[in-house]
Amino acid sequence: MDKLEIKGKWNEIKGKVKQAYGDLTEDDLTHEEGKDDELLGKLQQKTGKGRDELVSWINSL
Repeated sequence: MDKLEIKGKWNEIKGKVKQAYGDLTEDDLTHEEGKDDELLGKLQQKTGKGRDELVSWINSL
């Protein structure tokens, strides 16, 4: 997934991620939106899932 794909679906993804993991804050999800590696790192910490699993999950949203 490249940065343009993440930005193009950002609001939709952000809403679905917040629904799935309520302990994530708006700040967690908007932390420099263009930095997908940082976002994936935060998601990994919060969910305990691996990078590939999260990328697949995000792509399925």
